[in-house]
Amino acid sequence: MPPPPLPDRGLPDRGLPDRGLPDRGLPDLGNDHGTGVSVAHHERRTRWVVAVTAAMMVVELVIGYTAGSMALVADGWHMATHAGAIGVSAWAYWFARTRAGHRTFPFGTGKVYPLAGYTSAVALALVALWLGVESVLRLLQPVTVAFADAIPVAVVGLAVNIVCAYLLADEEEHDDHNLRSAHLHVVADAFTSVLAIAALLGGQYLGWEFLDPAMGLVGAVVILRWSAALCRGAARVLLDMLPPGEVDAAVRAALEEIDDVRVADLHVWTLGPGRLGGLASIVTATPRDAEAYRDAVRRKVPLAHLTVEVHRPPTT
Repeated sequence: MPPPPLPDRGLPDRGLPDRGLPDRGLPDLGNDHGTGVSVAHHERRTRWVVAVTAAMMVVELVIGYTAGSMALVADGWHMATHAGAIGVSAWAYWFARTRAGHRTFPFGTGKVYPLAGYTSAVALALVALWLGVESVLRLLQPVTVAFADAIPVAVVGLAVNIVCAYLLADEEEHDDHNLRSAHLHVVADAFTSVLAIAALLGGQYLGWEFLDPAMGLVGAVVILRWSAALCRGAARVLLDMLPPGEVDAAVRAALEEIDDVRVADLHVWTLGPGRLGGLASIVTATPRDAEAYRDAVRRKVPLAHLTVEVHRPPTT
């Protein structure tokens, strides 16, 4: 007799099938297919930051072009790209939240976060390159800057960036590359605001007009380094590279402490922020239930998803 159809759980995903199976008396294997982060809290904060950043972006661009300040214009364009990038982060939280638990994503939607983070980091790198080129051009062909008009706007922009950075700061979610990318965009904005203020003050009171494009060039180099580091971190997760630390060694040790178990094959990878998955093939002459091996591992390593294949040693 064919199995009954999957139940309708009323999920708002435009027809995406749910992962849940009908109750056939199967044991709960304890594998978690969720998102792994407090998506509602992060999603709400990123939406607020997008709105505030977009509003300040318009002000800085208008005043920057009117006053002729390259540092202020650069800060405004940074805010423009950051508003878009942080918008991608907010979208990623929404997408991961509404698709969590669907069979379309066998290991959950945690990889959406590093994907969005990597995309945002690339966008940040492109802006840094543009800022560097434009700053060099301004060094070669200086323009007149209306310092008195640009300084107050730069100060307000810095205050906005500090508030946004506070909203996105979360020490407990250091593995969430999506949140890290949004936070890095805001920190980069704050950094360029500080440089812009320093350049404008130096130009107004010391007559050092070269500081405006010079600070833009310094900001480009620093931000490019930040974006490269974020790209590397997100790429490790996207490419299923071994998580940092001795996670695989801890899993192997936990298994081989049981009876005569020997691990024949072992894979550990990152499923999403704070969530690890594992697949182990073990050989033992006294096999136990797979749940016993999973419990032994999870007492030492918090794996969200673990599959254990049990084999008897080959007969001679």
